[in-house]
Amino acid sequence: MTRASTPSGSTTATDTAATATATDTDTDTGSGTGPGSPHPAEPAPDHGPESAAVRAVWQDLGLPGLIDVHTHFMPDNVLRKVWAHFDALGGLWPITYRFDEDERLSLLRGFGVRRFTALSYPHRPGMAAWLNDWAGDFADRNPDCLRSATFYPEPEARDYVASALEAGTRVFKAHLQVGRYDPRDPLLADVWGLIADAGTPVVVHCGSSPEAGPFTGPEPFAETLRAHPGLTAVIAHAGAPDYRAFLDLAEDHERVHLDTTMVFTEFSKDWAPFPDQEVPRLKGVADRILFGTDFPNIPHPYLEQLRALARLDLGDDWLRDVLYGNAARLFGL
Repeated sequence: MTRASTPSGSTTATDTAATATATDTDTDTGSGTGPGSPHPAEPAPDHGPESAAVRAVWQDLGLPGLIDVHTHFMPDNVLRKVWAHFDALGGLWPITYRFDEDERLSLLRGFGVRRFTALSYPHRPGMAAWLNDWAGDFADRNPDCLRSATFYPEPEARDYVASALEAGTRVFKAHLQVGRYDPRDPLLADVWGLIADAGTPVVVHCGSSPEAGPFTGPEPFAETLRAHPGLTAVIAHAGAPDYRAFLDLAEDHERVHLDTTMVFTEFSKDWAPFPDQEVPRLKGVADRILFGTDFPNIPHPYLEQLRALARLDLGDDWLRDVLYGNAARLFGL
């Protein structure tokens, strides 16, 4: 097993967030910081050198900062269960940013991240509305967070998605792997329609990494796009490991984007390497590649994602668009 491998049946750190949430009641908003809480947040170190290195990347490009479209904030008790799950893997997936919420927010802002998301997602009915309430409150407290929401195929989905849009949601998250649901489920037809009509982006984990689900891979979501051609989709992790097929999808659909989350990093090369021969195609969809990281549940420093993108050697203009310009246009910032 390589250092980036995950045992059979396991999930990525952010995938586990939904599963961990299911172990709580739908209204549990406890902090999880009391006696007996597993693996409490570590004392905050001095992030000065790291922040300076991250800031130097975008400053050298003449950018005003970064926009990270794939970050995770969630109820503290849920996040601690995510960390505990990955600690149980025996060091295969170390959590780099195991800090309390205020420290994590301070870190992102210190890196120069101007906008970020609070992506969450359910894996059973009855969870999404609660997660949306929490994420809405988080965005109200942190106006630099793009207000985020999620959904699940259930009879109530149309109503709570409509409510989320009315409340000002800027981005949705759908996780076909963790949720193990078919995006073509009739219960989601109105949901996709509402989101498409609103022009609100939806980050969709539909690739088959780290393990395939019953509805992962390009075809189920490609069929959804054929039914809802106006949908603005952001394919999480650039569709890893099905990079070629999802590049095809982006080339065929002008509203399909790809996010960079963990792609091209040294860690991901062990389990989902991006084919070298496909790298030139990233210039053809240069206006639809979005910077994402999976912060805070990543097994490497934030700077590694930036360096990985720079190593592609696709030019400063490409990098400027990916790190800031494309998301700024997409979200009207």
